[in-house]
Amino acid sequence: MFVISENEYLYIVEMPIEARNLPARHALTEEVPKNAKVRLRGAGRALFKTIILKNFISEFKLVLDLERISEEYDFILNDYFERYPQKIVIPSSFEVDYVEVVYPNAIHISLDEYKEKTVNVISNIYLEPAPGYTLVGDAIIKPKKIKVAGSKNIVELIKFVKTQEDTFNNLTKDISVNIPLNFIRDQLIEYRPKTVLINQKIQSISERIISEIPVQVINGNNTLQVFVSPQTVSLTVIGGTNYIASIEPNDIYISVDFMNWNPQKQFYELQVNVPKNVMEWMDLSPRNIELIVTRKSN
Repeated sequence: MFVISENEYLYIVEMPIEARNLPARHALTEEVPKNAKVRLRGAGRALFKTIILKNFISEFKLVLDLERISEEYDFILNDYFERYPQKIVIPSSFEVDYVEVVYPNAIHISLDEYKEKTVNVISNIYLEPAPGYTLVGDAIIKPKKIKVAGSKNIVELIKFVKTQEDTFNNLTKDISVNIPLNFIRDQLIEYRPKTVLINQKIQSISERIISEIPVQVINGNNTLQVFVSPQTVSLTVIGGTNYIASIEPNDIYISVDFMNWNPQKQFYELQVNVPKNVMEWMDLSPRNIELIVTRKSN
């Protein structure tokens, strides 16, 4: 930009637009433009100072007062600022004068009933443990739910909020990280809070033999008494070191289905149900058990 310091010029700059005094229990349904192109008049030195400093001064803006709007209104900008020149905020130290708004000519304001509700947060981060390690349990999100508020028509469409997408690789220890939410139409909708804490346990992988696991009989017969032999079994579980160390025999459900019983058949396969955070089980011993069936005494 070339100017002669003392000459007077007309120059177009961008001025921020601030919509204020939103009526109580109302919300915007459309975003208000962030800036308007405005023609200013001033000496070359003053215009140059304005162009350099305008982005750093909050008291340089055009103000739209929404206080008296009920539902919809069109602000014809040049008419509005001619009627309310006090809504043109330019620091006196800039020594420039407002001339007119060049673009846009008008701004449409649409209001809706204000609504607030609580929705679930869904994690959108990917956690990859290092070789020899595993995730233990599900990631814990704090808080699990957040509040969203704004235009009723928009808020009612929001069923959940996702976190921003992120990836963490080669994890060898527990992770706790603050993740921003992935805002939808963030200028119109309030989110409280704007970040969530995600915790995930990471443990080294090991295996453990668990003995004395009781065998259960399912689908028994009221007229028959059923015994299993042996009454307990053992197996090996694989998973996070600390997690599998805490597993008790009763945490593992071993069963045999009496519906498969046949007087001509002696041994039966077992069904194994381990806790969901066990990566794998193996070496069930014995793999088959005997069913001993007698009639109940009257």
